[in-house]
Amino acid sequence: MQDQEVLTEIRGQVGCITLNRPKALNALSLGMVRTLFATLTAWNRDPKVLAIAIRGSNKEGPFGAFCAGGDIRFLHQAATSGDPRVEDFFTEEYILNHLTHHLGKPYIAFMDGVVMGGGMGISQGASLRIVTERTRMAMPETGIGLFPDVGGGWFLARCPGHAGEWLALTGETIAAQDAVALGLADAVLPSERLVAVWDALGVQTFADGAAAQAWVASQCIAAGAGPASARALIDHYFSLPDVPTLIAALEAADGAWERATAALLRQRSPLMLHVVLEQIRRARTMTLAEDLRMERDLVRHCFHLRPGRSETLEGIRALAVDKDKNPAWHPARIEDVDPLLVSSYFASPWPAELHPLARLA
Repeated sequence: MQDQEVLTEIRGQVGCITLNRPKALNALSLGMVRTLFATLTAWNRDPKVLAIAIRGSNKEGPFGAFCAGGDIRFLHQAATSGDPRVEDFFTEEYILNHLTHHLGKPYIAFMDGVVMGGGMGISQGASLRIVTERTRMAMPETGIGLFPDVGGGWFLARCPGHAGEWLALTGETIAAQDAVALGLADAVLPSERLVAVWDALGVQTFADGAAAQAWVASQCIAAGAGPASARALIDHYFSLPDVPTLIAALEAADGAWERATAALLRQRSPLMLHVVLEQIRRARTMTLAEDLRMERDLVRHCFHLRPGRSETLEGIRALAVDKDKNPAWHPARIEDVDPLLVSSYFASPWPAELHPLARLA
């Protein structure tokens, strides 16, 4: 099964996937989502494939970047032109995300370089999530008027303390040690060892998939300690009951961390900050399937609830289309967001039985 943007090969006992769209930092297109789903489904049924490994590529070859997210330029163009594939993209991407969490054999993600948005969606379900000293991980969606989707509500809500709210609201980028400390990665592998480990994985003989995964894990090194001081600040502020209270507390404090965090939040979509805080807190009591259904509702509303005033289209325009980096958010201030508008994002546009993700369990 071969696709120019997704290279697939069975090497020995391991199914190997390379994301091959390096000029776009391997951002996921609809075609890539479909190829990944078909490949994982086929290999999950194939008894000759004991384990599955996935990596990205850069302009010089394998590794160096994993996946920067979804193809936001395509989403902007499709949504503004009435292309129905924008709906297909999210439905099929979320089904793919769900599949990665429910494979019947080890799924090993080599999360080298940039791992953001949709890249998190295809790696957080892995049974072994490997990061390197080059890993730059984030869910930066509030910066484009969106929310951390692809199951982000579910996996961020399961970070220790209130780190999930912090990552979701700010979109901050973290490195390998923090990713392990926050439960978003399992092991660290030095980048100079990536090619050797990947190549060896495809030529060895393993008793079963668990043995293949155990061998890869044995090549990794211990992660360093995460920033305990920042964790205390994160838990203090991001446990507050709502976004206006949180921003007021940050701006009333004297510390440099508080000032920088408040300034960062002021750049994000005020409306989506409110939506995202509610999303993460609802997701704490949800299954993955329930969270993905909620996110499918949310993303439909992000594009269609307010015609002509989509925060998402405005955010993508400012970042990736016009590139003026000056989005006109509506409303413009955190303090002016109507709670009733926030609530409307969580009303499903579909009857439960007819939901696009109704079959996920």
